[in-house]
Amino acid sequence: MTNTLSVNADDLALLLRKVDAQTDEVRALAATVKELSDRVDAQRESAAAISELVQDVTPVANQVFKTVVRELDEVDDGFASEDLIFLVKQVLANTRRFSTLIVQLEAALDLLDEVQTLSKPVFSTAVNAFDQLEHKGFFVFAQEGVRIADRVVTEFTEEDVRALGDNVVTILRTVKNMTQPDIMALANRAADTLHETEAAEANVSVWSLMRDMNDPKVRQGLARLMRVLRTFSEQPGGQASTN
Repeated sequence: MTNTLSVNADDLALLLRKVDAQTDEVRALAATVKELSDRVDAQRESAAAISELVQDVTPVANQVFKTVVRELDEVDDGFASEDLIFLVKQVLANTRRFSTLIVQLEAALDLLDEVQTLSKPVFSTAVNAFDQLEHKGFFVFAQEGVRIADRVVTEFTEEDVRALGDNVVTILRTVKNMTQPDIMALANRAADTLHETEAAEANVSVWSLMRDMNDPKVRQGLARLMRVLRTFSEQPGGQASTN
């Protein structure tokens, strides 16, 4: 007699779902194992690369160390390893300050670049201006002015300069009066007359002078000359001399 196993459809579906869930867990576990294996391989490769780097760097580091030792042997006896250690500590302790200093230095370099860019046309303009001043003779004039000032300083004493300072207002007022248009025109006409009459003065007689006295302009000029002479006889305070 054969026994027949009867399986309910619901139980079969539940069993299949469990099998699927177990299959998914196995797949996830396999993926995790693969990921771990990849990480181990990557770490192994990284370790191998580091090992190769160490092998490559070690000879160079040994050479650098030997060079440093050789150079330090040539340093004065005042050098001590403690000083180097202290210096390294100070550098490490002031890392932020060094960073700030570098940032400020970069800003200063950028500003210097901008200033150089802006200063090129300014420098070119200044060179052109100085060239024009040189062609016009300003520098020669300034050089001669310095020479004149040197002569003034050499020729005049401190008392002379003090007296000049005390009378500078009077001097400037006199210069102002002498440079008035009417005074300058009169001086110009007098100079022209002196040049024109040099040839005619060779045959001047008393009678010709007497005839000239009848000229109203001559009498007016003599009157002006007498007023000037009278002014010369007055004292600086305004009183006439009795001598």
